Amino acid sequence: MVSWLLRRLATSLLMIFLLVTAVFFVVRLAPGDPLDQVVEEEWTAGDRLLMRQSLGLEESLPRQYGKWLGALLTGDFGTSLRQQRPVKAILADALPATLLLTVSSYVLHLVLALLAGTIMAVRRGTVLARGIQGLGLALYAVPGFWLGLMLIMVFSRLLGWLPAGGMHAPDAAFMSWGERQADLFRHLIMPMTTLALGSFMGTARYLSSGLEEVLAEDYILAARSRGLPERVIVLKHGLRNALLPVITLVGLSLPYLLGGAVVAEVVFGWPGMGRVTVDAIWARDYPVVMATTLVAGFTVVVGSLLADLLYAWADPRVRVAGTEEIA
Repeated sequence: MVSWLLRRLATSLLMIFLLVTAVFFVVRLAPGDPLDQVVEEEWTAGDRLLMRQSLGLEESLPRQYGKWLGALLTGDFGTSLRQQRPVKAILADALPATLLLTVSSYVLHLVLALLAGTIMAVRRGTVLARGIQGLGLALYAVPGFWLGLMLIMVFSRLLGWLPAGGMHAPDAAFMSWGERQADLFRHLIMPMTTLALGSFMGTARYLSSGLEEVLAEDYILAARSRGLPERVIVLKHGLRNALLPVITLVGLSLPYLLGGAVVAEVVFGWPGMGRVTVDAIWARDYPVVMATTLVAGFTVVVGSLLADLLYAWADPRVRVAGTEEIA
């Protein structure tokens, strides 16, 4: 098992290396000059040239790549061309906000998926099951930015219940600790709901399909013949075994949520990694783009490994197969 895990880790690191290498050259070969976002109007051509030289933009691409890779190996992500701040500091400010949004939205995603998947399997063919499936598929099909804008229009503009965007109210610094947490939750509700509503049906359909197969097994029929309550049969015997294929989706959904968070953060003005990435791309801020790409690639690797480990933990047959393979 350890040997298999090391092989997977080596393959994943190679994928990250190829990803950031490709992004490095694609970003730098794209048309436009990053200095257009930072130079002052009164700068002369000489001033502009000195700035390019100080930032290393006059060097050849292979040399720039070698210097960036060497700095990366020491943990140095460089300095933002636009903000003139260390990229580490920018990531440290944005990453907690993205983690809060993605983790909370995924918890809501799982709750909705469990409820919808169980109802669709147990009440298959009923109006309720078809209605839930139809609504979920409609939400899955609509663009995330449209769904977010509709929530803003209804709950912020029309009803006035929730703030339209941001992470805190302007006067949050003068609030007590409890008031700040309540204010943060109010700002979190709509972006979190946007991500969860747009993704839960994919997991729900996997769960529903697996639960239908489990409920048709002989041991379920035997449990019913012994007079066990249907609730106990579904929750204790059926749902537990039907969750195995869903466990794989837990890790694989992390990159999807990170990608969806980009849209939600832009629509709701949430100060996270997605918004930082979009701003950096428009400004051609190379160091920030490379750092956020590296974080996204690392998330994909961690998600994939987490899915495999969770599946091996949940299903003893996987652990046995891995041990036999090593032997």
